[in-house]
Amino acid sequence: MPTGTRDKLTVGLAQIAPVWLDRDATLAKVLDWIEQAAAAGCGFVAFGEALVPGYPFWLEHTDGARFESSLQKDIHAHYLDQSVQVEAGHLDGVCAAAARLGIAVMLGTIERPADRGGHSLYCSRIHIGADGKVGSVHRKLLPTYEERLSWAPGDGHGLQVHPVGPFTVGGLNCYENWMPLSRAALYAQGEDLHVALWPGSLRNTVDTTRFLAREGRSYVLAVSGLMRREDVPPGSPAAAMLERCPDVLADGGSCIAGPDGKWVVEPVTGREHLIVATLDHREVRRERQNFDQAGHYARPDVTRLVVDRRRQNMALFVETMGEDGPLS
Repeated sequence: MPTGTRDKLTVGLAQIAPVWLDRDATLAKVLDWIEQAAAAGCGFVAFGEALVPGYPFWLEHTDGARFESSLQKDIHAHYLDQSVQVEAGHLDGVCAAAARLGIAVMLGTIERPADRGGHSLYCSRIHIGADGKVGSVHRKLLPTYEERLSWAPGDGHGLQVHPVGPFTVGGLNCYENWMPLSRAALYAQGEDLHVALWPGSLRNTVDTTRFLAREGRSYVLAVSGLMRREDVPPGSPAAAMLERCPDVLADGGSCIAGPDGKWVVEPVTGREHLIVATLDHREVRRERQNFDQAGHYARPDVTRLVVDRRRQNMALFVETMGEDGPLS
């Protein structure tokens, strides 16, 4: 295979609205857009933050901080019911499609993991390889502002990167992309294609995307969702927010910047759209000539980052005692 061909990867950014707070219907939509991406020649496709089953837009518009609110409890119970449990097989269809089509997928979800009791929610970025296997589940380290009324803080277990074609791919959720140490954890693993997942809105992507690309000397895919008044199902427990919410809650803003910090695709707003672009790894190598943040421009003898990637849990169960101590 010619070197130029080996260096190329076609990627897709699926800027779509969820079927809000409906896991199965949203996953069906995700499957359709994966098919579209594969048909367009993509070897990798990414979706926005919390897309399945949707971002908690109601918090801002329904007095989300009111304690012992019956409305907030009803919405939360519904959100739990519609959230994603990987271990329950909710993503089996996505995994099967990835394997069948030979396409890697990065998907923003609201996860209800059994290993944390099964009744708390995490904003999780899930990487599925082209072999159909879940590579990592990264739970957002710290929910942002009102998100803390709905989501729990995650851990470092999912701060991992994965090979996709000629690239090493990592991803962070929303405001995590502003956290320099979280970015450094991915840089240290050789990341050269970074996915910044956002719930949507140009204000989140227009300034940060090019900066992150220039800092990392990497391609950056900023992938956002959409959310409009018409995307709120009338029968949803969260439909109460229609009394106060604007016509557009998230306007997209998905875009791609290159390792030189210049636009590959400028932000797209206001519509569902599959952004498709072919990336050239040679451009990464060219830009790393004068700055490689984890390589020749690093000073680990002066400053180093320690990353705890243990999956956090509230209990360690010791069942028996061995000759050398407890056996879990």
